Amino acid sequence: MSDPDFTTLHQRMIAEIAAKTIFSTMHLGKAALNPRVMEALSKVPRHAFVPIELRPYAYVDTPLPIGYGKTISQPFIVAVMTDLLDVRPTDTVLEIGTGLGYQSAILSELAKQVYSIELIEELARQARQRLARQGHANVEVRIGNGCQGWPEHAPFDRVIVTAAPELIPPALIYQLKPGGRMVIPAGLPESQQLLLVQKDEEGTVSTREIFQVLFSLLEEGEPD
Repeated sequence: MSDPDFTTLHQRMIAEIAAKTIFSTMHLGKAALNPRVMEALSKVPRHAFVPIELRPYAYVDTPLPIGYGKTISQPFIVAVMTDLLDVRPTDTVLEIGTGLGYQSAILSELAKQVYSIELIEELARQARQRLARQGHANVEVRIGNGCQGWPEHAPFDRVIVTAAPELIPPALIYQLKPGGRMVIPAGLPESQQLLLVQKDEEGTVSTREIFQVLFSLLEEGEPD
């Protein structure tokens, strides 16, 4: 497909996300996502972060397989999770589950620095290449156990997790700054909820359920 074809499909994807947001007002508490989030989604070419054979489907609002039993998330879910995270230009963000780097690229447009952890070495290698080709120099990708976070760069203003544990890993809560936010799917496979986790300035943690989701399971791998 040519770049003009992708441009039209990309614009349709953004319009579909806006429409689905209106229908999700009851869950989200608003009818439109942050303009900064929508701008980032408009700037990052999703087709650059999917396997080449799936590029014709890059702008369909659906998850797509990326190998190793993993997927790139549905664009609407990426949009909602990014909006809930409320990333500021000065923030340092921890991402668990790099995949091929699409969510990392969106975060790169919004944050000062992104640290992303991927368990599968080949996906991490490809993500680094794809992010570099798109000029996202403020993303650092590491191969490792996401459940342990990234202590060397903690604490983080924001944490986002793109695979679902049954329970929120304690290390991720610990590495979240007071005043910080985490967006994470969690729960048993048949009853996962997208959660917004907030830590107030005194360190008290609260959670809010957004809506039911279905993510691949967060694998712990070997301890780092």
